[in-house]
Amino acid sequence: MGNNDVTNTVGENANENENLNLFTSTQIVIHDALKKLGFPKNAFELLKEPIRMLKVRIPVRMDDGSIKVFTGYRAQHNDSVGPTIGGIRFHPKVTEDEVKALAMWMSLKCGIADLPFGGGKGGILCNPRTLSFGELERLSRGYVRAISQIVGPTKDIPAPDMYTNSQIMAWMMDEYSRLRSFDSHGFITGKPIGLGGSEGREEAGALGAAICIEEAAKIRGLSIKGARVIIQGFGNAGSYIAKFMQQSGAIVVGISDVYGALYDPDGLNINYLLQRRDSFGTVTSLFDGAISNEELLEKECDILVPAATSNQITAKNAHSIRAKIIVEAANGPTTIEATKLLSERGILLVPDVLAGAGGVTVSYFEWVQNKQGYYWDEKEVRDKLRKKIVYAFQQINDISNNSNVNLRVAAYMVGVRKMVEASEFRGWI
Repeated sequence: MGNNDVTNTVGENANENENLNLFTSTQIVIHDALKKLGFPKNAFELLKEPIRMLKVRIPVRMDDGSIKVFTGYRAQHNDSVGPTIGGIRFHPKVTEDEVKALAMWMSLKCGIADLPFGGGKGGILCNPRTLSFGELERLSRGYVRAISQIVGPTKDIPAPDMYTNSQIMAWMMDEYSRLRSFDSHGFITGKPIGLGGSEGREEAGALGAAICIEEAAKIRGLSIKGARVIIQGFGNAGSYIAKFMQQSGAIVVGISDVYGALYDPDGLNINYLLQRRDSFGTVTSLFDGAISNEELLEKECDILVPAATSNQITAKNAHSIRAKIIVEAANGPTTIEATKLLSERGILLVPDVLAGAGGVTVSYFEWVQNKQGYYWDEKEVRDKLRKKIVYAFQQINDISNNSNVNLRVAAYMVGVRKMVEASEFRGWI
């Protein structure tokens, strides 16, 4: 489906064939949100694609002496509000459309959290599991050299994402500082604390999702203590969410990774699993009796948290979901069609652009601390994050009720407003 055809998929034709393309499905919901808000049609023309999309080729000397060339991307969706900001992922299935969609989602998250940023996103097509420590460093530095002309603390601020971490951010910051001949801590977020990183940044995405779980439970009159929780994914987000839920008194009955899932109706020993998982969030292969990810999603629970990858809940399995609340901690885990089916069944779904806004919010906090040279303790970071997320959740829930739309459309309505208004003031539309 071409970009010019996206508006034809909105409305009666949207459900004819399920859309699994993250980019076009994001365009559809943006279109719906803009229409609900009454913004002019040219607002969609501006927001339906990133204003900038860079594709780079990165030559890296491997440990065996050979040269391997990797493909990388950096998308900048909209910078009408301020610099763009967003993560860099290392993954063997990175695509241009995925990076575009993720940049658009980051714009929405910034609007939802009322941050002075637009959305950016980057990715490198690679399998980090097969790369040595030295190869990862050379790839990270090569990527910064390739994109250096369009990034910077007042242009576009990178951050960690899937299979990248504080060490990779440190290499990237060091390479950018070499290129610019001055220390530039504010160029990138998610850095180690000793290099200007923020307290609470590593777990910020998971904490934002946990706060959303608490707020959703209040709406449904559900007590977190004793609630049965299933978390699909046990990487950085999923493992921290499991930890937070257990600390709150919930019973985590299921977790999964790329190799399968563990389920116990009496509850899993999360502390033990956290000790056994590797750096990629893999743990299920160590145990007998693992089930599939698909089976785990359909187990009965109070709260389901998709924290793995996209398109996990679709029109094919939405009728089999047995949860009261779904909180999306992954990017795009539920399709548009599945969202509608779940809403019709009375299942409360908290969308990724709201539940996943914690990471970029604390990246903003890190950027602010780098600029002022004064750093906050963990309690202050968490208190500021909670205030942002709770306010955003309540605002989106009010719009959902008043406009008779699901939380996803309501979240997009909040997310696009600031971008459109800033673009109007600039004379872009």
